[in-house]
Formats: sequence, structure tokens, C-alpha cells
Amino acid sequence: MNRLPIPPGYTRIDAGGVVAVAQASHADAVRKALEWGTLHDWARLHPATRALAGRDIAYAAPLPLSDVRVVVRHNRHGGLLAGLTGDRFLAPTRAPLELATAIRLHQAGIPTPEVVAYAVYHAGGLFRRSDVMTLEVSNAVDLATLLEDATDGERRTALAATARLVSRLGAAGARHHDLNIKNILLRRCDDGAMCAYVLDVDRVVFGRAGDAGLLEGNLKRLERSARKWREQKGLQLGEVELRAVREMASAQH
Repeated sequence: MNRLPIPPGYTRIDAGGVVAVAQASHADAVRKALEWGTLHDWARLHPATRALAGRDIAYAAPLPLSDVRVVVRHNRHGGLLAGLTGDRFLAPTRAPLELATAIRLHQAGIPTPEVVAYAVYHAGGLFRRSDVMTLEVSNAVDLATLLEDATDGERRTALAATARLVSRLGAAGARHHDLNIKNILLRRCDDGAMCAYVLDVDRVVFGRAGDAGLLEGNLKRLERSARKWREQKGLQLGEVELRAVREMASAQH
């Protein structure tokens, strides 16, 4: 873990065998959180914590020494590897890639929560565990939750914002291999418009900017997710609306 990349504005923290990379402006707060052992334990046990449901539970809490709210997620494998390796990754884990990807997406003008820090922990031999801490997006809700009881106007606005996000990902050459309706976060922006944020960007890879194949891959992954939620959880999101998202995203690409 001696060669973890340190982007501009970030600094390395060594704390009792734990190595972290944090925004320099929040380094003291991250060091304080690591006194609990891991960032995830700190967030889970914080008296003002709020649990966020997803593939795994993440926790939102205010940083030590400030009122800045952050979300901490413990990295785990998905798919076929989930039962074999669980939360253990080969060093240095996916956390450094997630930070680099989030920075690249921001530079491309694609909204995604800002990475405050990540921490990497020894897990035996070449294996490591990791947590990622991001800024909490205030007053936001994921697309699946919003669609459960949204008005017709809210649905149209949310789906239009989703289409813009998918289009921008394709224009930037970003392919999200787990783009699903829980990984799209929506909130009202300062100008009153609906803004969409992409989550779990450790599953993003980059290809050629503007590649229509990348746009198509993102659309198909999102559509599969929506149909799965419709079949398994009764989500009211029909083919007409999915087709509208596809048409809007393609027109803006």
C-alpha cells in the first residue's frame, strides 16, 4: 500500500496499520474517525448516524470536528465473487480507482458524490478491505424510491434528468457496469431543476468519448434493472417510460 496514488488536494494518512487517502481539508476529521478502528465502524456507531439501504448498508453521519455530513460505504464484491471473497480484495482494492473515477467524472461535468476519503485495511496476505467516504447529497432520493409515489409531473422530471445523466455518461466515454435505478440519485438543484447523480462509480470504465456503444450499454443495463424491479418488487415503470428515457438520452447524445 506504499504506492497509493495521491491526487492533488488529497493527503495520505497512516494510522495504526491503516492507510487512508483524504481531502487535505478534512484530514484531521478522517484521522479522528479512524480512532474507531475503521471508517465504517465510526459511521455505524455514530450517535447521529442514518442507515442507507442498498446492496449493503451504508451510513451517513456528520464528520468529527465539523457539521459536514458524509456517507461511508464498505466495499464488497458482487456477483459470482460475492460468496468467495466477500469484502476482501487484492491490494490496493477498488477504492483508489473509485477516487480517480469520481475526479474524472467531475472534470467531465457529470454529477457524482465527491470522495472525501478512503481507507484500506490489511486482511491477510495480499488481501485488503476498504471503506469509501463521500459527501452526502442533501435532500436526495434514489430513482427507485422516488418512483414509488411520485406524481406524474415528478416522474417526467425525474426520468428526463435520468436521460440527461445517461447521455452525459456516454458523451464522456463512461460505461457503468452496474447502472441501476438504485445507483441514480435525484435532488432539486439550486435553480429548481431536477439533478441526477451517478453512484457506485467504482464500476465505471472509460472508453472513447461519444461512443454510441457505450451509451447503448448503459441504457440496456438501466433497462434490465428497471424491469427486474418491476417484476420482483412491483415498481410502476412501464415500457413506454423506458422508451422515452432511451429516446431522450439518444437525442441528447
